[in-house]
Amino acid sequence: MHDDRRLTEVRLDRFMRERIVPAVYPRSEPLTLSSWDVPDEPVPALEALRQRFTPLEHGAAWGRPWSTKWLRLQGQVPDAWGTAPDTSVEIIVDLGFSSDLPGFQCEGIAWRPDGTIVKAISPRNQYIPLKLLGSGMSVDFYVEAAANPDLSQGWTFAATPYGDKATAGNDPKYRLGGIVIAELNQTVWELQQDIRTLSGLMHELPMELPRRHEILRALERMLDVMDPDDVPGTAGAGREALAGVLARPAYASAHHLLATGHAHIDSAWLWPVRETIRKCARTFSNVVALMDEDPGFVFSCSSAQQLAWTKELYPELFERIREKVKTGQFVPVGGMWVESDTNMPGGEAIARQFLEGKSFFLAEFGVECEEAWLPDTFGYSAAMPQIVKAAGSKWFLTQKISWNQVNRMPHHTFDWEGIDGTRLFTHFPPVDSYSSELSGRELAHAERNYRDHGRGTTSLVPFGYGDGGGGPTREMLAAARRTADLEGSPKVEIGPAATFFARAQAEYEALPVWVGEMYLELHRGTYTSQAKTKLGNRRSEHLLREAELWCATAAVRAGYHYPAAELKRLWRLVLLQQFHDILPGSSIAWVHQDAERNYAAVGGQLEEIIAGAAGAMLGAGETDFLLNAAPHERTGVAPLAIAAPAAAGQPVLVTEAAGSFVLDNGIVRAVINADGLLESLTDHASGRDAIAPGQFGNLLELHRDTPNEWDAWDIDAFYRRNVVRLAAARSVAVERSGGDAAVVVERLAGASAVTQRISLAPGAASLAISTAVDWQESEKLLKLGFALDVRADRSASETQFGHVFRPTHLNTSWEAAKFEICAHRWIHVAEPGYGVALSNSSTYGHDVTRTIREDDGGTTTTVRLSLLRAPKFPDPGADRGLHELNVTIRPGASIADAVEEGYRTNLAPRVLKGAHGVEPLLTVSNPALVVEAVKLAEDGSGDVVVRVYESLGERSAGHVRANFGVSGVHPVDLLERPAAAPGVTAAADSAELALRPFQLVTLRFVR
Repeated sequence: MHDDRRLTEVRLDRFMRERIVPAVYPRSEPLTLSSWDVPDEPVPALEALRQRFTPLEHGAAWGRPWSTKWLRLQGQVPDAWGTAPDTSVEIIVDLGFSSDLPGFQCEGIAWRPDGTIVKAISPRNQYIPLKLLGSGMSVDFYVEAAANPDLSQGWTFAATPYGDKATAGNDPKYRLGGIVIAELNQTVWELQQDIRTLSGLMHELPMELPRRHEILRALERMLDVMDPDDVPGTAGAGREALAGVLARPAYASAHHLLATGHAHIDSAWLWPVRETIRKCARTFSNVVALMDEDPGFVFSCSSAQQLAWTKELYPELFERIREKVKTGQFVPVGGMWVESDTNMPGGEAIARQFLEGKSFFLAEFGVECEEAWLPDTFGYSAAMPQIVKAAGSKWFLTQKISWNQVNRMPHHTFDWEGIDGTRLFTHFPPVDSYSSELSGRELAHAERNYRDHGRGTTSLVPFGYGDGGGGPTREMLAAARRTADLEGSPKVEIGPAATFFARAQAEYEALPVWVGEMYLELHRGTYTSQAKTKLGNRRSEHLLREAELWCATAAVRAGYHYPAAELKRLWRLVLLQQFHDILPGSSIAWVHQDAERNYAAVGGQLEEIIAGAAGAMLGAGETDFLLNAAPHERTGVAPLAIAAPAAAGQPVLVTEAAGSFVLDNGIVRAVINADGLLESLTDHASGRDAIAPGQFGNLLELHRDTPNEWDAWDIDAFYRRNVVRLAAARSVAVERSGGDAAVVVERLAGASAVTQRISLAPGAASLAISTAVDWQESEKLLKLGFALDVRADRSASETQFGHVFRPTHLNTSWEAAKFEICAHRWIHVAEPGYGVALSNSSTYGHDVTRTIREDDGGTTTTVRLSLLRAPKFPDPGADRGLHELNVTIRPGASIADAVEEGYRTNLAPRVLKGAHGVEPLLTVSNPALVVEAVKLAEDGSGDVVVRVYESLGERSAGHVRANFGVSGVHPVDLLERPAAAPGVTAAADSAELALRPFQLVTLRFVR
């Protein structure tokens, strides 16, 4: 037989394009248009509907960037439309869409005249069934059209002014397309879906497989039996020609795909938070409209914050969602407040993501989310398994690891083991997408790509347009129906994620294990971009700690009213900012401007709360008291206590010799040379110099930073090949103030002025370096390095409730890929018997390298902190301006010293005047057992809740004792429900703890 396959395929494509697609809506009539332009920010629907609408022409240009235009659509359905079998009437609204990238351009939402939502309008979902308008044969409704600019620009990553209203301009970005009443031919539409499914499957099948040719010939017969001049009249015959190949059942061994509707909506990214709120309304209204049509459709929805917005601003839609939750169609998943970053938020913040998210879902829907759901987050902290289990969940889903640049994850279904030994059942969908369309290509890829064949038979596929929202469409549901049991295709079943997890866990018993972090080999620049956002997060986390501790203490000691509602509101705002495109610094300027304003407001309100609680405890007086919120002693003040501080240690000696400056407080001796570089750092206890011979600490380096793509996200390894060492100082001088002294260094980083203050406090074991930068660079990376005389084969970086070790060598591609790593408050490098700790106030990006010195054979381990970047996309002004970044370096430091140093750097001493000190609520007998949070219980009972973790990575024992009247102590989960806690023995007023390395425990002290 001659091979005419390509002729038939081309024939099919043209027939679809020119005959079938136009015949889906064979008749249409234009509507009458009028409009009202919102002067500035969006307004509620009922306010918009009261405005004066003026006539508008079809095809009119509209939409300055970020503006909103309200359209009124009016008309009458022609007689007899929609009365024939398999026909109905729909309104088609084209706002000027491109067919590419739904969710990244203009969007709309339809409203009835009474102010209730109909459904959304988007590039691939432009229809509104007439029956949803409830207006008989007349048409009269409104469309709220959002002129969101397309900042993706084809993913060229070019600088764009559209991310800031101040620079976006006023020129209209769009021109209205067809806005019409149309008659839908259901038979033609169904034929269109048949062809899409079969053609998509055919192109994925091997050429030698008979099934491929069987489908081709069936499609050819369909083309032959149909009349191109009468597609509606012959569509039924066309469907009959395809019925046989569509009815062939799947192979018995076919992979099983559990498809769950999804719409990963970024809570901010290339649009501000205010637009995300409208994206949620658009997507959720689409979803519930689809559910009304298809009772088998199931949609998985994460992010409690997005549903909280819907409840507040779209209450009628929220009630429709609530009803769909009851039917099992609309399924809350994930249990987090937002789909947060997991690299940078502190331990307590991640705990609160689950506390707030799961509590919301339980309160509003009575639903307990059992899976953590983070498809798009940029890498996954090794602390997550324990935190997820502590929140009462048992499964984990991610997708982003498929973006790895170098190494491929060896499994799709596995147990993930965290830093404390907790294992969590984890799935990584082999479809490699969290926004699948259920196309033949995607389904075939999922089956071919699945790495656990022979052990597992099922995987999950989230389907629906995401990122910018939109969600599933009726075309996707049609594809799912046709591939439920279709030869050559995986079997597709629509259902909730929990069904998949339960099945997969039951069938796959001897699971492989992945130990430690799931490091994303991409987007390493997110540890550094938008430094002010990161500073705001770090500062907010610690202020919230202080506020809760002192409010709880004041409530117990002085009957102070605990501001639970206010603290919850502030926590939720901080949790929102931890979304995986806000805290990582990968959003437009508007988003980060909002974040900085929010952090400033959070800081001001928390300072007021702390002052109020402190005043209630201290009373009126003129004695200085130190409020020690840290879990370690500070200048004679016990942890978590308020007392008069002890006298400082011996004065710091400052000497100058041969152009160098020496700082010495009897504990540490630092030598700073004439260029402001740290040439020696010795702790008197060991007498050992931490700085490598002939090398320096406090060395600023300026790198070229031009990643191949994803500017704000990525640091590519070749950045190291272009570096300017900023060794020369403009000036170095000693600055004295009272008994304190500092070496002040001024230098230039490119065109950016840098001022450093190097100081050593009385009694301190660490040298402090404050770096103030007026950052005016573009596409540059500023690093601060310390060349240490330490033979370290690994580094320890703080993560949530513990730390993670990473190799400093490059033995394998997995290690080489980790050329930029994330650390929280501290990083530590050591050889047996000696280590050095560096702490920071707001820096997350680090790198650690090692070299062997030729002269003495010693090892130099260099630790560098990534201080600032200057990417051009998506915010061309990212990081420009004033910054202050604080670092300490502690020689002769253990891991315990590093933990203490991290708290010391981030919990600045708070000294207030009062009449008397305050005994701490708790006494902890072992400093390895670190108290991370003290608060009153969520249920308003007044019970005191304490979060404790083992901080050193070793077995640690001790007790936590209440210094107030209690009737019992109980271990609880993160939602403060009774829970088993191995190693915890409760007594009348205390808990005896024998914890495994990094074990996390939450205790409830019943008052």
